[in-house]
This record gives sequence, C-alpha cells and structure tokens, in this order.
Amino acid sequence: MRKPDSRAIRLIGVLAASTLAAGLVVGCSSKNQVPSIGYAVDATIASYNGGSTLGASTGSTAVFSRVVTGFYYTGPDGQQVADTDFGTAKEVPGEVQTIQYRLNPDGVYSDGVPTACDDLVLAWAARSGRFTKPGDRGQVPLFDAASIAGYADIERVDCQPGSRDATVVFRPGRHYSAWRNLFTAGELMPAHVAARVANVPNVVSALQTGDPGGLGRISDFWNTGWNFAGGNLDLTKFPSSGPYRIESFSDKDGLVLVANERWWGNKPATGRIMVWPKNIDLKSKVRDSAAGVVDVGTGSVKDLNLDGFQVRNVAGRGVEQLVLATGGVFGSVDMRRALALCVPRQALFDKLGKVPDAPKEGLGSGPLNAHIVQQDSLYYPSVIGAAGKFNGGDVGGATQAVAASRANNPTVRIGYLRPDDRRAQTVAMITEACKPAGINIVDAGAPDFTPSQLTEGKVDAVLGSTASAPGPAGSLSGVAATSALRGSSGINFGRFGNGRYDSITDQLAADDNSTTQLNLLTEAENLLWAELPSIPLFASPRTIAFGAGLQNGIAAPNQAGSGWNMDRWVLKR
Repeated sequence: MRKPDSRAIRLIGVLAASTLAAGLVVGCSSKNQVPSIGYAVDATIASYNGGSTLGASTGSTAVFSRVVTGFYYTGPDGQQVADTDFGTAKEVPGEVQTIQYRLNPDGVYSDGVPTACDDLVLAWAARSGRFTKPGDRGQVPLFDAASIAGYADIERVDCQPGSRDATVVFRPGRHYSAWRNLFTAGELMPAHVAARVANVPNVVSALQTGDPGGLGRISDFWNTGWNFAGGNLDLTKFPSSGPYRIESFSDKDGLVLVANERWWGNKPATGRIMVWPKNIDLKSKVRDSAAGVVDVGTGSVKDLNLDGFQVRNVAGRGVEQLVLATGGVFGSVDMRRALALCVPRQALFDKLGKVPDAPKEGLGSGPLNAHIVQQDSLYYPSVIGAAGKFNGGDVGGATQAVAASRANNPTVRIGYLRPDDRRAQTVAMITEACKPAGINIVDAGAPDFTPSQLTEGKVDAVLGSTASAPGPAGSLSGVAATSALRGSSGINFGRFGNGRYDSITDQLAADDNSTTQLNLLTEAENLLWAELPSIPLFASPRTIAFGAGLQNGIAAPNQAGSGWNMDRWVLKR
C-alpha cells in the first residue's frame, strides 16, 4: 500500500505505542527479572532470508530483524528507522543518484567474520533481476527474490571485497525515492557464508568474472540454503549480525534466540527469547504463562484467553485480501469480477475486520477500497471511485459475470494457513454469499499451506495479508503491496502481468510530485479494479498483548511485528 503523506500520523502512532510501553513499566521495579521471554507470533519460521520469496511471504522479518540487521529497520508505525549500530547510509548530491554506505568498524558476525560490503553486493545481485538462466519459456531469474523494487534501478555497487565501505550508484535517469527500504534488517544476508558453500573466493569476484558455475551455486544457496526444514540446522550457515543469534530450532519447540556474545551494540536486556510461530499451540503457551508477548491476527486463535495481559486490538498496516490466480477458473477476468461482486466485503469488515474504537476515517475505518493506497493516505479518498460496485452481495451482477466467463459450475478453492479461526469464518461467509450466484467455494486451508500453491495451481485464491503473508505484514512505504502485483516479483503468486501497471509502479517510485502521484495512483486503482488480480477486504486487525510485568513492549502492527525491539524487553515477576 502506498504510504500516508502525513508525518503527524506517524508521530501519533509512535506516541500511542510509547504510552502503552510506559504504562507497562509501572509497579515492576521490586520484582525479579525473568531470564527468558516467550514471544507468540503468527508468522511462520520457514527461511532466514527475508529477501527471498519464501522468507517475505512467511514473515521472517517479524522474527529475525534483531538477528539479521541492516542499515534500516521497520519501526512501530511501519516507518524506516536508521540502525546506526549496523552502519550509516547517506545520499550523495549529484546528477546520478548515489548512496554511500559505511559499515560500523566494530561490526562482526557471531562466527567471528567481520561485516563487509560483500553483503550489499550479494543483496543487489539477488534482487536486481539481472542474473538469469534458460527456462521453459525463455530466461528466468537465477535468484528467487521476493521483489526487485529499487534494486533493479541500481547500476552497480562499488565494493572492494572485505571493505567496510560501499558506493551504490543508480542507473542514469532513475531516482528511487524509497531507497531506505534497501539493504534492511532481515534481508541483508551473510555473503561470506554463501561464498563458502558455493566454493568461490568471494561473492564480489564471482559477480565480476561472471563465472556461470559460481553464480549458479551462489544463487542455489541464496534461494534455499537458509531455509528451515524440520530442525537439525547447521548453525555455521546462520551467523548473526544482531543482538540475538539462533541457538536452536524445531517444528515442535519453535525457535530459541540467545544473546549474541559478539554483538557490538547495547547488550540485549533479556538473554533468551523463545519464539513460537503459528504452527505451535499458542493457546497453551498463553494458558501456561509461558508467553510474555503475543502478536496475532485478531480472532485467529479461537477462545484465546488474554486475562492478565495488557491488550490492544488495532488495525494493522497489512491488508487482508484475496489474491487470485490469473489462470484456471480465474483465467477470465469476468470470473474474477464475479467473485468480487459476491464477496461480502462490508459484512466481512463489520463482523471480522472492525476493531473496537475503530476510527471514523483512516486506517481500519471501513472496508478497504484500494489495492496499493493505504486508508490514512491523503490520496485515498480520491482514488477509490472504482471500488463502489464491489461492496458485496450483488448476486445478480455476479451471476451475469459467471455467465460471461462461460465457466460451467465454477469451483473456487481458497487457501490459507491453518489454524486460523477468523479466516475460516471469512471463507464460510464468502461461501454463503457466492453460492446463489452459482459459485462453489471450497475451504482449502491447511496447516502446511504456502502461497506458492497458488502459482502451482493447487488453489485458486490465497486468503492472507500483504504479499500473502499469514501474519505480520505491511509498512508505510508499501513496497511489498505494490510489488505483489508486479510481473517480475516472486511474491506475485497469482502471476498477474500488466505492462502498464509495471510502468506506473516505476513512475511512482521515482516521482514525488503530489499531482503526478495522485494521477498515477488513480490510474493504477482503476486498472486493478478492472483486472482484479486481488480483492482487498480490510486492514488486517492485530491483537497485541504484553504480559504483566513486561517492560518496553511497543506494539507494531506491521511487517516487523512487535518483536522489532525484542532486545529491549524486560519481564519482571
């Protein structure tokens, strides 16, 4: 979603969150500090690599942003915040956009290897879209990158292997205004590990020489070498550049993070964080008083008892939506329109998407009527005209659209990651609303569901948040929301392709003129409501709870999750 244009909105969000944090400190000083804190979050732990399609679509940033650090991280209101512990980034004046990056001279990975500009080179190579290989239908990317936004605009990264300094030079005529979203926490991976496994001297030289064998091995490792698969991790491949490092992981017990002894910044306030992702029985963790912080979709965990917690139910930066295939039953835009006409968007918001004390306008004020523009953006009221016909319940219009699609007794399989009571209810309401139009809805939610099943044709729609993520998602910059519908993005699971939309996103990223932005956003929304690669429902409601005695907890209903500052958490009981 495109970012709001009011600094006041950001300030109010931070102050509100800070007020909650301040309230949690009172009365705790006389109690003993607990040595470990449980963090229950409805992300999934599938990849260490937040820049990969798998990492971005499963919410790795919500888990690893204080393990894999970068020049910026996502703050509590979804804004980009400079992390000067890691290094500094400065835009250099000149005709060609140039960013000077300087890593902290004290920076060192938990395995003892100093941080280096090689990491930036690897990130750029993986996400630039430049490196390809032959595929069934022509050239395909070597790297399974979630998005190439911004990185594709970079001409080169000047870096001497092992150096602390890098100069990033953009292509002539291109200016990427959201450059602070590049080389960020959760996405800047250890290049020395990739080089070691790929058996190349270093990533920089491999790219400079263009050795296809070396590049192939580097990309193979970048794509899958940092994935989690049932435990038994080779921890030498998972070094940390942040205040925490991985101690262990298993599907049964979750992730254990411990203080990184080599971290050069402020020591973590608590030495151990137990992370329990969506597949763990979060209800039992809360019942047994094991969880100190809970960050889940509102209503997703049935009968979750948070008595004794300080609880906030807030509208998040992520967008609850249906992401549709553009083949199979939805190969016809008429069939996509049929579903959009019968999906009861207003009723879904009223029952499942509306948080207590919902504002009259802005984020969470009603059904979301835009695909890439956030509700608290100044542009929002001007770009939503095309959404008016899709409030839901138009059985007659949906029936006509089904007939126009020539689909015979169409069946739509909606996939999502179980368990999730709210999404199960969402599918049930859509089933009831669309049945009179002749559309058969199948609940295809599963404990092992991944958004890639949409690309593989195993489902016809994904019910999830921004970029099809199961849990925390979204940011002020809205890069993931825009990229999720762009033809070249890994997170474009429905494989929507529209050259004009791609061109619009390129222009939006480079031109800050408000009139230009308004015209482009209006055109984009009109196009997306006409083509319907996705159906936005509402701002994803988040339930964020801090246990009694938890200090420094600050709610963050965005892609970073409330673990964005876990190294400052203190629990006293």
